[in-house]
Amino acid sequence: MPWWHRLVVLGAVILVTVVVARLVDRRMARRDLPAAVMTRYRVLRRSVIALIIFVGVLSALLVIPQVRAVAAAILASSAIVGIVVGFAAQRTIGNFIAGLLIAFSQPIRLGDYVEIDDAAGVVEEIGLTYTFIRLGDNDRLVIPNDRIASDTILNSSIRGRRKRAHVTVQIPLDRDLAAVSQLLRDAADDDRAEVAVTALEDTARLELSVWADDEASAARLESELRLRAHERLREAGVFA
Repeated sequence: MPWWHRLVVLGAVILVTVVVARLVDRRMARRDLPAAVMTRYRVLRRSVIALIIFVGVLSALLVIPQVRAVAAAILASSAIVGIVVGFAAQRTIGNFIAGLLIAFSQPIRLGDYVEIDDAAGVVEEIGLTYTFIRLGDNDRLVIPNDRIASDTILNSSIRGRRKRAHVTVQIPLDRDLAAVSQLLRDAADDDRAEVAVTALEDTARLELSVWADDEASAARLESELRLRAHERLREAGVFA
C-alpha cells in the first residue's frame, strides 16, 4: 500500500474516532440524574470516551508498518514493558483507580460541601485523575483522586443538605436574658429556632440557631438573622 494511502486511512480512522467519541459524549450527557447517580455516571462517561479514543488512535497507528513492528516488539517483551510503565505511571494509574473508587463508594459526590485540611468548598467535578472543588472565593482547588481516597475528609452534605445557621449576640449582663431569648426567637420567625446562653463573662453571649435548606441558604439566613435580631433588640431597648 502506498504511503499516502496509509495517511488517508490514518486520518479517516482518527476522524471517525473523534466523531464517534463526540456523539457518544453528547448522547451520554443528556441525563438529569440525582447527585449520587450523576457522580458515577460522569466518571463512567469519561472512561468510555477515553477508551473509544484510545482504541481508535491505536487502530489508526497500526496502519503504519513501523508502528506495527514496534507493537509486535512490545508484545514480545510485554512483561518488561509492563514493569517499566507500571513504575513510570503508577501515580496516574493510582489516581484513575481512585477516581473509580470515589465514583462507586462515594465518600464525596457532586455538589457536596467538603473540608480538606484548611480548605472548604463545593465538589464541582470528579475527573478520571483529579477532583475539582470550588472554594468560597470562587477559586478551584484541584486534588489528585488518590489523596481523596486515602485522606480524611469532612463531608457536611453526606447525611443531608440541611445546615444550621448560627448567630451570636453579645448582651449586657444587667439585661433579662430570658426576655432577650424570646426576642431572638421572635426575630427568627421559626418555631424550630433555638436560643442558648453560651457564655457569661464581661457580657452574656447568646446563640440563635435556625435550620436552613443547604449551606448557601444558611449563609444568607445568618446575615438576615443578624439584621432582624439587631432591629428587634434595639426596638426593645436591649441595646442602649
